[in-house]
This record gives sequence, C-alpha cells and structure tokens, in this order.
Amino acid sequence: MQAPFSDQGRFETKNASRYLQQLCKHFAHKIEVQFDQTAGTANFPFGVAIMAATDDALIVDLTADTVEGLKRGRIAIDSHLETFAFREAFKSMDWAALRIDAV
Repeated sequence: MQAPFSDQGRFETKNASRYLQQLCKHFAHKIEVQFDQTAGTANFPFGVAIMAATDDALIVDLTADTVEGLKRGRIAIDSHLETFAFREAFKSMDWAALRIDAV
C-alpha cells in the first residue's frame, strides 16, 4: 500500500552521487538504508526517502503516512545536505509541494 502523502525534492548539482552516498552512509548509523552510487533508500520511522543521483541533480522522493512525516523527512534531508553541500551554499531542495502545510 502506498503512503497517502508524498513529495519530491530536487537539488541541481554535479555532485549528486557524492551527496547521495554521504546521506545514506550517515543515515545508516541509525536506520535501515540501501544504496549504491546512483540510488538509495532510507527507511525512516516517519516515512521513506528514495534517492536518485543523475549527472546534474539529486532527486529525493519522500512518502509518509502523515503530513508531519513529510515535514520531518524534508527537514532531515535539507539539514544534512546543508552540512554536506556547504560549498554550494545549499539551503533547501526545490520541493514540489512548496507549502507542505497546504498538502
């Protein structure tokens, strides 16, 4: 069964594979994660993040049972990428649902 709430984030970067692997390695300390150089899945308690690295972007598909779960997923991804991608002045992914409270 598909979770009722979903969102997709996109970060235009030539370093997508590196960031995907950094995110997955970091999250693997606490949750179940599978990944390789171009794809990863992180099973958070509040939802699932499916990540894909292309030549020019990192794409994250989030699913959750609640809007709160989506918010937590966005915060987890954005806050960690802000640390990892500081050289690119990263602040937030371009999320499809710009105002998540409107979902």
